[in-house]
Amino acid sequence: MSPFTLTRTLPADATAAALRSDVAYGLNRSPKQLPPKWFYDAHGSELFEEITRLSEYYPTRAEREILTARAAEIARATGARTLVELGSGSSEKTRLLIDALGTPLTYVPVDVSESALRGAGEALLADHQELSVHALVADFQHGLALPQTPGPRLVAFLGGTIGNLLPDERARFLGSVRALLSRGDALLLGTDLVKDEATLVAAYDDAQGVTAAFNKNVLSVIDRELGADFDPADFEHVALWDREHEWIEMRLRARGNVTVKVPALDLTVDFSRGEEMRTEISAKFREEGVRAELAAAGLALQHWWTDSESRFALSLAFPA
Repeated sequence: MSPFTLTRTLPADATAAALRSDVAYGLNRSPKQLPPKWFYDAHGSELFEEITRLSEYYPTRAEREILTARAAEIARATGARTLVELGSGSSEKTRLLIDALGTPLTYVPVDVSESALRGAGEALLADHQELSVHALVADFQHGLALPQTPGPRLVAFLGGTIGNLLPDERARFLGSVRALLSRGDALLLGTDLVKDEATLVAAYDDAQGVTAAFNKNVLSVIDRELGADFDPADFEHVALWDREHEWIEMRLRARGNVTVKVPALDLTVDFSRGEEMRTEISAKFREEGVRAELAAAGLALQHWWTDSESRFALSLAFPA
């Protein structure tokens, strides 16, 4: 097996088709909404990397602290010979797991971006010559099938990204992950934890305005890809804490009455002054809730680790 292979399970036009579908559906809803995955074009990814370095945005630092402290323990508990990372992106934090798991090891990064997968794979192989990388261009929320690789397998879903899914979407996702796991395989899950409202809101509404630019970037993506005429200046960034659902919502609020044309969809959309469009939820968790959601999917939580300030958690679960 060569050190790097890549398999594409998404049709070449899948991303464009998904964007058209999501925008048509979301802009015709009341209230309007867009899924957060469309933040992440090249510019959006750069903005998010900048966000992770902000003093207000603690999740990346907290998760890295846990991985630094617990990677060796995770390696001992799983004995994994294949590491699968869902939504791998740049794979930066994954290096801590790869170093702890040792060789021989097969790394299976899963992402919708082929360029991100190639870049991350090449960077990892430069430092880990004995690593085998089998990159997978796929949408992990839709019918993921993993390549044949040595077991046991550790599936990692880091960054608190599971919080971007609504409860029913989380249930389907965890069920689909359980279906991929054999006896002895494991799931490593990153979850941001419930904490005081001020800390949570500040993490999504930083003083420098980087998150605001990141939020508005979704409008630029729609303009570029679908020929729309959104003007980001017509909208303001909103971040608020929903106590009932225990999640942060990011929204874009129209500063005045706005009419937007989306030629690729033959669509005209009106926003009234003050109307808000939801662009992201980011659910926050408690240990008992994570344990219950894993159990409902047929997974037993065996290890629960937090950072020194109990802001973020990594959980390790095995098939029940």
